[in-house]
Amino acid sequence: MIFGGFMAIVEGISAIAEDRVFLSTRHYIYGFDLTAWGWIHVILGVLIGCAGVALFKGATWARTVGVVVAGVAMLANFLWLPYAPFWALILIALDVVIIWALCTAPSPSDEF
Repeated sequence: MIFGGFMAIVEGISAIAEDRVFLSTRHYIYGFDLTAWGWIHVILGVLIGCAGVALFKGATWARTVGVVVAGVAMLANFLWLPYAPFWALILIALDVVIIWALCTAPSPSDEF
């Protein structure tokens, strides 16, 4: 989750800093300004990264938060597809793996 959050932050910063990097599509129904999309990805990246750090510290609430935030990030990356298709598909796949790992990992009380 920390890596996924970092990648989302990088994606957001690149959208905020340099709008010419991304493909501009016309008549896209979710066509926000690239700066707005950048801030969305930065905020989601920070939330995913913080939930990942909380998981390493053993917080049980971080699983639920991680699943919800990774799901929202997956939706945001789906809506981001017209701007950076390859990058968005990689982050969607990473979010799927994050959700799968959080849902199938044993709880800390089941370990011993």
